[in-house]
Amino acid sequence: MPGADPALRAIVSAVADAADHALTLWANGETRVRQWEKVPGHPVCEADLSVDAMLRERLSAIDPQAGWLSEETADTVHRLGVPRVWVVDPIDGTRDYLRGRPGWAVSVALVDQGAVTLGILAAPARNELWVAQLGKGATRNGIALRAGERDTLPGARVPAEQLPRIDRDLVTVDKPNSIALRMAMVAADEADLVATVRWGNEWDVAAAALIVQEAGGTVTDALGDPLLFNRPQPTAFGLLCAAPGIHAAAVERLTPRAREILGQPLA
Repeated sequence: MPGADPALRAIVSAVADAADHALTLWANGETRVRQWEKVPGHPVCEADLSVDAMLRERLSAIDPQAGWLSEETADTVHRLGVPRVWVVDPIDGTRDYLRGRPGWAVSVALVDQGAVTLGILAAPARNELWVAQLGKGATRNGIALRAGERDTLPGARVPAEQLPRIDRDLVTVDKPNSIALRMAMVAADEADLVATVRWGNEWDVAAAALIVQEAGGTVTDALGDPLLFNRPQPTAFGLLCAAPGIHAAAVERLTPRAREILGQPLA
């Protein structure tokens, strides 16, 4: 990363090294890594824990004052009393990881006063390194990213295997298991829309949210409200990540579904 400040180079190096470690364990993943379920339907494997420990050691050495929020570490109130927090998903897309598919990534964000200031996705099985800094743009493998300019919702590209009948006017494209990588596809103009109407965790989306926003895309919750990070309960209801020209139309389509799930009356 020519021209980057030493701290940024150290952070990117730490994430890339952790991703390479995961890649080493990944070959024939179903037979080479021990796996189990945290709760039914939510797999975890020894690589998740190993990468988490490696990242915590390296990143805490770079910024000892920052708190820690990770999918694979027990949460504590300590992070709420410090201005900066690492928000980490050691392996986003564990299902693809365990199936030997490349749709997984190591996701690391640095949050300062509730806003993501640095986002990194390392997807070594895809030979991809995504980096975004607040106010400084986003890149994939050093190449600047720009979200698409689509301005009509019908025909929008969505990373999905299939769509509900109500959304059949949209177009499916390749879907990595990692939601962070699906969001990054919007930043790279390889997709136009990623949407969910379920509760999600900050570590799933923090890094990718900044990548999309710095590429000119729009990221909100399912009701169109801004995402905030390092909250006492680090979750948000749904996600709407889109090319800016279709975000409002996507909010309009998604809001009734979201309100029904939340038990809220329609406006």
